[in-house]
Order: sequence, then C-alpha cells, then structure tokens
Amino acid sequence: MTRATPKIELADLHVAFGANRVLQGLDLTIAAGESVVIIGGSGSGKSVLLKCILGLLEPSRGRIRIDGEDVTRLSGAERQTVMRKFGMLFQGAALFDSLPVWENVAFGLIQGDKMARPNARRIALEKLAQVGLGADVAELGPAELSGGMKKRVGLARAIARQPEIIFFDEPTTGLDPIMGDVIDRLIVKCRTELGATTLSITHDMASARRIADRIAMLYQGRIVWDGPVATIDRSGNPYVDQFINGRAEGPIQMAVSAA
Repeated sequence: MTRATPKIELADLHVAFGANRVLQGLDLTIAAGESVVIIGGSGSGKSVLLKCILGLLEPSRGRIRIDGEDVTRLSGAERQTVMRKFGMLFQGAALFDSLPVWENVAFGLIQGDKMARPNARRIALEKLAQVGLGADVAELGPAELSGGMKKRVGLARAIARQPEIIFFDEPTTGLDPIMGDVIDRLIVKCRTELGATTLSITHDMASARRIADRIAMLYQGRIVWDGPVATIDRSGNPYVDQFINGRAEGPIQMAVSAA
C-alpha cells in the first residue's frame, strides 16, 4: 500500500536568535484532514514554529514540506501559491480597526484574489453566519465587538478563502471558559465542513482536548511526546505529565526571579 503524502512535514528544523536556540531539530508530520495541537510553555518556540511554516522566518537548518513540496526557501510567486492554501486565526484576532467587520472577513478575497466587493461581501456574510454572527454585525467596527465576537470574526476571516490548512494561535486566550468552549466548537465545526488540516498552538489543555486528534509536546526546541489526544493522560512522559497537571515540580524548570 502506498503511504499517503503528509499535508505538512517538518524535518530537523533549527531556528536560533543569536545564542538563543529556539528550535533544535524539530520533527513533526501531519496528515491531510488531521487536527494537531502543539502544547508547551511560554517561550518554548510554538509561535516561532508557526512563523517558519508561514514563511515569516527562515530556519537555519531543516525542511518544511507542504503536500510533499519543499517550501523552506520559496520566494515571490511560488510563496504566494503556497500561502493560498493557508488560513490563520491570530491570538488577538488581529482585526483592522479602520475596516468594518465584513471587510475584515473579506480582506483576503478583495486584496489577494481581487474579487469584486459585492461578491466578497456576500461571502463574508456567509462566513459570519457560519460562526454564529448575523448580518447586523457586518457594518460594525472591531471596537464595537466583545472579545468573543472578535474571535468569531477572526475565524470567519480564516475560513473565507476555503483554505486547505488552518493555523490557530492560542484560540481561547483572553476568553472566559464558556466562550472558550464556544470558539472550540466552532473551530471543530468549520474544520469538518471544510475538510481542512489544522495546526493549533496553545497552553490551554481544556481547549487542546476539545479540538485535537493528536497532541504534540514541545520542549527545548524538540517534540518530546506525540500521540492521540485520548492517550495523553497515560503518556508516561514526565514532561507531558507535569505540564497537563500544572505542577511546579518536575523536569520542566521555570525561571523565577527572587523578589
């Protein structure tokens, strides 16, 4: 039987900023249609990893393959072709303050795809409806939205161009537990409807359990454990065990300055 080509394949990734080695030989493979969540403490390199896949940072060593194609050092038109496959929900939603909600959702359609504004607005309204927001929200400004509404608008924008791969950067940060659950359910719903592959980074274990097929633990620049979400409580890995139980004592040592 022929092995299916992974949607995302990361091999021996290294990234350093001066003497600070952030990624130190990271390997990870994600299948088409799979939802993978990367957990790890603040400063462990989760955001750096996303930036490498998006082409915002270039690794000093290693390979990034999308659908089997090495995209590590693409530029110009080739990079734009790959970027067309991606959607992104940013940690703080990252909405444009000067644009109404519908234009935020339709930004990629208008600016990237050069779609006519009436058509882009129609799609924006459809995507807003998918995340539970009515047409009355479309003309509001981002400043008029609650935190949960901003996340929904960010999610609508992430799916507006029918991406094959969606990245979620701390999707529940800043939300109360109930709204966090709402956003997670919407993420699962949108992913299922699109058939998209998703890669999320978070330190919120409740969120990770809700949206993941598989969880990978990032520590000191490497994946130290990778497995189905249902097995994480019996991983047998001391780093995972300490992290998911929120214990100060263990192999993960946090720098704490004396007062």
